[in-house]
Amino acid sequence: MPKITPWLWFDMNAEDAVRFYTNVFPNSRIGEITYYQAGAPVPEGTVMSVEFFLDGQVFYGLNGGPQFPFTEAVSFRIDCTSQVEVDYYWNALTADGGEESQCGWLRDKYGLSWQVVPQQLDELFASSDPTAAQRVVDSMMTMRKLDVETLEAAARGVKSSTRADGA
Repeated sequence: MPKITPWLWFDMNAEDAVRFYTNVFPNSRIGEITYYQAGAPVPEGTVMSVEFFLDGQVFYGLNGGPQFPFTEAVSFRIDCTSQVEVDYYWNALTADGGEESQCGWLRDKYGLSWQVVPQQLDELFASSDPTAAQRVVDSMMTMRKLDVETLEAAARGVKSSTRADGA
């Protein structure tokens, strides 16, 4: 089976982004770094690509320039085991210029989109009670950062004391 490896096109800040991501995610590291040679459209010695591993998944960051910025058309989902994990990744990835979106989506300071999702969400969506599942969807649609307590309360059909925006 072929191995699929994501390549991310950065606007000449791939090394900074990779250092940021490998500090946010546990069990991560930077691999090989390559450099542009003479005759390239950027100064010789400029970082061309950075291999990196986020919790074992290999990625590459390419310093390609401003021609192809990130959009929400591609995002990475972070499956979290608890609200504490959701809060950690949400806060880390929105820090220093990241932007909150809705329904657990955000864009980090490099423009890359992430979905920060508690594992309970899929369980609640899969409820055998379609009315409960719809209440979860309706509750999620009011949130930016997802809040497990509020989502579970919605499934039960009760109001939670947690703020609806998940903050």
